[in-house]
Amino acid sequence: MSERTERSEGHERTPSQHSVSERSEGHERPIGRSGVIVVGDLVTDVLVVHGSPIETGTDTDAAITLTGGGQAANTAAWLAHAGCAVTLVAAVGEDPAGRERVAELTARGVRCAVRAHEGAPTGSVVVLATADERTMLADRGAALLLDPGDVAAAVAAAPGATHLHLSGYPLLDARSRPGGLAALATAHTHGLTMSVDAASAGPLRRAGAAAFLDWVRGADLLLCNADEAAVLAGPGTAQEQARALTGAARHVVVKCGGAGAVWASRDGTTERVAAARVPVVDPTGAGDAFAAGLLAAWCAGAGPPAALAAGTALGAEAVRRVGARP
Repeated sequence: MSERTERSEGHERTPSQHSVSERSEGHERPIGRSGVIVVGDLVTDVLVVHGSPIETGTDTDAAITLTGGGQAANTAAWLAHAGCAVTLVAAVGEDPAGRERVAELTARGVRCAVRAHEGAPTGSVVVLATADERTMLADRGAALLLDPGDVAAAVAAAPGATHLHLSGYPLLDARSRPGGLAALATAHTHGLTMSVDAASAGPLRRAGAAAFLDWVRGADLLLCNADEAAVLAGPGTAQEQARALTGAARHVVVKCGGAGAVWASRDGTTERVAAARVPVVDPTGAGDAFAAGLLAAWCAGAGPPAALAAGTALGAEAVRRVGARP
């Protein structure tokens, strides 16, 4: 037995449908309200920030925080922070953690189309973070139960939606892959533009680059970090990797951390933006914030340079605080 939750600011919403797109400069661009649907994981993060290397077999001092996480949920929270109308489609357990995760996002202005599954725990991730890097130990739990029917219904009902953003995690596991594929197919049917985040280099490597690129072929925008770009496109500069990946997506963004980010389009144009120089407290969620800033600008009509700048600005805001959310 499971329960579907669709709430915004604590009130039930009446589903409606409205999606509009237009052809501009050779690619689809959203117009009207910049409503975004985000599909993927909503989990609990156990964030462990340690200032010294972990000493195996003994104690290491750390600051430990329990908070909401999940790439899709984080991106949705940052999109709401940026002023976008945003709907999150995800799956949690019918448990206190699931209810808390949904309540947190609702309080931030995210409309949650989240199914609570009885008998499955809400996913959880242990994040081991320093100022330079983070490593994750993941138990996706109920997130693996992302249902294609729920995704299709949420896309049809989302008010003002013009764009769908898919976290790559559902595609990288056979159990949640049907839900991820349904998100892309339904977005195409409803005329929404689509973006995909490549998610994580390890699972990408296990799934296979060719398979992943086939799944996302035809997307308007593919986002990946340097490690993910190396898996998908092989060795080379960020510009070379981004250009190579435009065979799968119309536009590709490669995030290069402190070196900024690169945008390549299928027509051969490329753009690069430098990263803002800020003190880094915790890199967790920086890529999710970058994606949200970029999408908020691009869906509102900004070109690649302005969209990249908006992404780097929100990413810089994220690394200055502990945790993956605004």
